[in-house]
Amino acid sequence: MRGLLAGLGDRVEVAVPARRDRDALLEALPGAEIVVGDWSGALALDAEAVRLAPRLAFVQQPSVGVDGHDLDALTAAGVPLANTAGVNAQSVAEWCLAAALALLRHLADGDREMRAGGWPQFTLQRRELSGLRVGVVGFGPIGAACARLFGALGCRVAYWSRSPKPESYGAAHLDLDELVATSDVLVLAVPLAEETRGLIGAERLARMPAGSVLVNAARGGVVDQAALLSALESGHLSGAAVDVYEQEPPAADDPLRSCDRVLLSPHAAGVTPQATTRLLECVTANLGAALEGRPVTNVVNGVDPVVRRR
Repeated sequence: MRGLLAGLGDRVEVAVPARRDRDALLEALPGAEIVVGDWSGALALDAEAVRLAPRLAFVQQPSVGVDGHDLDALTAAGVPLANTAGVNAQSVAEWCLAAALALLRHLADGDREMRAGGWPQFTLQRRELSGLRVGVVGFGPIGAACARLFGALGCRVAYWSRSPKPESYGAAHLDLDELVATSDVLVLAVPLAEETRGLIGAERLARMPAGSVLVNAARGGVVDQAALLSALESGHLSGAAVDVYEQEPPAADDPLRSCDRVLLSPHAAGVTPQATTRLLECVTANLGAALEGRPVTNVVNGVDPVVRRR
C-alpha cells in the first residue's frame, strides 16, 4: 500500500489498519479523508463504517467490483465511490474466449483421458466456435471486449443490457430471455446487484439450447449454483466455465469441485501483469486528481466526481 502511494509524496499521510479485520478498519476510519479499499472486497464500507468516518471525502476501490460497499450510505454522505472499470476488460474477455474454446473442444477432458492411458480421438464431441451464437449478459468494458473477440472469430454475437449501447461492435441487443434461448455460448459479465442476484436461475437455464455452455466471469451470486449443477448433470448443458463463486474460495466439498463438466478457475480471469499495471495507474491517477481538485473517474454512485475535502 505504501509503495502504491509513494508517488503522491508528502501530500498524503498514509495509515494502514493495525490488523486486517473489521474492528481495525473501524478504528482507523475516524481520521480518514480518502480510503483505498481492500482489493478482495472482504473489508468493505457499510453504513456503520461510513458513519464512523466524518471526514471521509473519497473512496477508491482498487477493483471493478464494489461488492459490500454501501452505495446508499456513501451517496447520502456525499462521498464519491470510484472503481477501476475497464482495467481488466481485455484479460477477462480473453479468459472468456479461452474458456469457451476449452469447453467446446473438450481440452480438459482430452487431457484427463490421455493421462489415464486413453486415446479419445473420436469419442469426444468437439465443436468449432466459429458460426455459433454467443450471448453476452452485461455490456460494460468486459462485455464489449467479449463482443469484439468472439465476433472476430466468426461468432454471431448478441448482448443484453438495460439499454442498447451506441457502439456494440456488431452485436445485436436482445431481451434477456430471448438472448438466453438463442445462445450456444452464454457469457456472463454483469455486475452483482440486487437486480442481478440469481439472474440466471433454473428457469433461464432450462431455456438455453440443449448442449450449450455457460461461461461465468461475473459474480457467483448471478447464477443459481444448484440449478446450474442440475442442468449440467442432466446433460442439458454440455459444460460450464466458472471463475467466480458465491463463497470464495469455495469449500473443499463444494459440488462444483467434483463436477467434471465444470472448468474451474480461481477468480483469476483478470489477473495478469498488464491488468495489474493498468489498475495501479488508474488508482494513483484518481488519487492525484482527488488531491488536486480535478474530477476523478469511474464514480459508480452518482456523486459529484470533484472531491471536496472536509
